[in-house]
Amino acid sequence: METALYLPVKRFLEKLGFTVKGEIGGCDLVALSGDDPPVVVIGELKLAFNLELILQAVDRAGAADEVWIAAKVSARGKGRESDARYRNLCRRLGFGMLGVTDRGDVEVLVPPPTAAPRRNPKKRSRLITEHRKRKGDPAMGGSTRAPIMTAYRQQALACACALSDGPRRVRDLRADIPDAGKILLHNVYGWFDRAERGIYVLTDAGRAALKRWPQQQMSASGAEATP
Repeated sequence: METALYLPVKRFLEKLGFTVKGEIGGCDLVALSGDDPPVVVIGELKLAFNLELILQAVDRAGAADEVWIAAKVSARGKGRESDARYRNLCRRLGFGMLGVTDRGDVEVLVPPPTAAPRRNPKKRSRLITEHRKRKGDPAMGGSTRAPIMTAYRQQALACACALSDGPRRVRDLRADIPDAGKILLHNVYGWFDRAERGIYVLTDAGRAALKRWPQQQMSASGAEATP
C-alpha cells in the first residue's frame, strides 16, 4: 500500500527542515517550512511510477511551491524510474521525483526546480490552515479507505469527549474548543443533540465515535476548520 511509502518520505522531508502531515486537502502529504510565509510542498505516493501519479501531481501543482512524486523503485531496475522519458517529463513539469527502496531508503531521482510561482493561492491557503490546525499527524499519507482525521473531526471529537459525562453549555466549551458552537449547531457527523437552547448532549453515534477514536481530555484551538 502507498502508506508504506509515507514514513520514509516524511523522514526525508523532515531532514530538509519541513513539518510533514499526511492526507491534507486530498494530497497524500503536505509539508511546510518554518518560513513566513512557508514553503508549501505537496507529495503524491504510488507503489510504482505511472501516468496516474503524474496526473495527480499536475492536479496539485497550482497550490504548491514544490511537488514531489514518490514510488517504490523496481528491484530489477526496470521500472519507470529508469525511463529517461519519464524523468524528463518530471523535469519539464517541474516535479521532484523520489525513489523508495524496500529498505525504506529514499533517493532523489529528479530534484525539483526552485520554488515555482503560486497559481492557486486560495487552495494553498486552505492547505496551510488545515496543516497548522491539525493536531499531530494522525493520518498516514496514501490512506484510501479510513476516514481522514481532519482538524474539524479532531475538534468534533473534543466536543464529544466533553459531552461524554453529560449535557454541557456551549459557552462552557468555547474556552478549550473555540468552534464548539458551530460544530454542535451544524452537527455534521450526527454526534450531538440539542437538549435545550445552548445545551447539547451526546448521541449514540457520538459515543460510538469515542470508542472508535478514544480521546483524552484535550483542548482544541484555532479558527473554523473544514470537515
